[in-house]
Amino acid sequence: MSVPNMNTFRCFYTRANSLLLIRSSFSPVTIPVRLRFRRLSSVFDSLSNQTVNSISDVDTNTQTTTSGIAKGAISNSREDKPEEKPRKAGSSARGWDPGEVVMNKKKGKVKTSWVCESCGHSEGQWWGSCRACNKVGTMRRFSEGSESRVSGGGASGGGGSEGAGLAWLPEQGVVQPLKLSSVIDGITHQQWRISLPGLFGNEVGRVLGGGLAPGSLILIGGDPGIGKSTLLLQIASIIADGNDLAQPAPVLYVSGEESVDQIGSRADRMKIETDELYLFSSSDLQDILTKAHRLSPRALIIDSIQTVYLKEVTGSAGGLTQVKECTSTLLRFAKKSNVPVFLVGHVTKAGDIAGPRVLEHIVDVVLYMEGEEHSTYRLLRSVKNRFGSTDELGVFEMSQSGLEVVSNPSGIYLSQQNTDSDVLAGLAVAVVMDGSRSFLIEVQALCATGSTVSRHVNGVQASRADMIIAVLMKQAGLRIQESGIFLNVANGMALSETAGDLAIAAAICSSFLEFPIPHGVAFIGEIGLGGEIRTVPRMEKRVSTVAKLGFTKCVVPKSVEKSLKSLGLKEIEIIGCKNLKELINSVFRG
Repeated sequence: MSVPNMNTFRCFYTRANSLLLIRSSFSPVTIPVRLRFRRLSSVFDSLSNQTVNSISDVDTNTQTTTSGIAKGAISNSREDKPEEKPRKAGSSARGWDPGEVVMNKKKGKVKTSWVCESCGHSEGQWWGSCRACNKVGTMRRFSEGSESRVSGGGASGGGGSEGAGLAWLPEQGVVQPLKLSSVIDGITHQQWRISLPGLFGNEVGRVLGGGLAPGSLILIGGDPGIGKSTLLLQIASIIADGNDLAQPAPVLYVSGEESVDQIGSRADRMKIETDELYLFSSSDLQDILTKAHRLSPRALIIDSIQTVYLKEVTGSAGGLTQVKECTSTLLRFAKKSNVPVFLVGHVTKAGDIAGPRVLEHIVDVVLYMEGEEHSTYRLLRSVKNRFGSTDELGVFEMSQSGLEVVSNPSGIYLSQQNTDSDVLAGLAVAVVMDGSRSFLIEVQALCATGSTVSRHVNGVQASRADMIIAVLMKQAGLRIQESGIFLNVANGMALSETAGDLAIAAAICSSFLEFPIPHGVAFIGEIGLGGEIRTVPRMEKRVSTVAKLGFTKCVVPKSVEKSLKSLGLKEIEIIGCKNLKELINSVFRG
């Protein structure tokens, strides 16, 4: 558009605006017109200064000819609008510079957030309750500035703790890639592992993968009262005593839940009299690491990780943030000082270790201690192990003097059998695997005619029991649909492996036919829907365990009968069966 045409358009628009103001004294008419005018004026900013000045002069002359009402309306609208400031050089066409907004940000501004002292969840504003854990009154104000972030203060957490609590550790120089052959050349097993002597030490060392690896971080979980502290106190005593290859060395046992006198009383009851075992009660992790640096222990034990805290990390002890940062700090301590660290972890109602899931990813080894409520037996299971296999399982028995190794763990779940009784029908022995260990458990069945309860199972999966019962009715021809069937696993055990299917079927047949199974017979096999008996893994290991325990017969699938007879087990008879009908004919014949 040319400049004369634009001047004409501007004059016409100004006169039209004045006529509208004269006809109406209401300000709402002027507002949309002038707003629309300013939007159009942004298009004219690209014109020369001379053209804009000429247009503004025409606009000024035209406004002087309006009536007094129009002048008042225009002046009021201009008073509402703030005075425009002159633009700076390099500013954009819209009258503001994006870089100017950024530069106007206040330097050193303190960022305020609200952090839950229970779980560590943070919010930008205060709430009455935490949105993560739903606890009331746990939100605390937390301020972090740019200076604290640079120095690794309160917001950094782990960085500040390392500078304050691990400053005495040796600095790590420039690390270069090394060949695998140069790393393992000349290193013996004794240098890689700290051996644990004795029966108890050998059982724990086998679960750890052959001993205790230097610089490892080990997490032990379990239900309250299962024996975690007792286990660690015995391990600490063994490490402190040393062995033929190592001299006695100090071991630091730190407890945030018990006092030193309480730990000493338990050690006296367990008859532990080690001179190099040091006890310390504290929850401040920096203080603990400082004491450990002065003592230079062979091993460090923290009981438990949910009770220690770092001053630089927000949240209370046991919170998600505290647990994660404390574990990361202990990991750095273990790797830099080459001292193995044991941690005790509490468990939730679901049986998982309390705290963030990343806790199990940080540590090197995760061990779970299990046991039935009314049983004295304890199982130490390896869930994660960077230095060995996770198939190992340690079996202990809780006594007055602590944990003792079970000499024959395979038969701990077998009840005493009476070979002269004719009424113990419905009992069968199954062979199951737990890790690398094989166990013999007793399956009990009862078929009651006319019972008001059709079916009840305990220790066996209900869906698995229903399938086996249906297969017995269809494929074996047993008319047990009118009988109430009760299934139970002795000693409160839970049978979850399919290798126990054959024992369940044998127990039901024994109770229904009222024919006791002869003493010394074990059953290994899985049952298919067609009534066939299938093989299960590690058949050789299972049969060897049965033979060592003095059993005379073992019923197995027909497909593995020849391979098992080639093992040379003369003291046991291997009976192969293809299906359930052959099982009934082989076992329940007069």
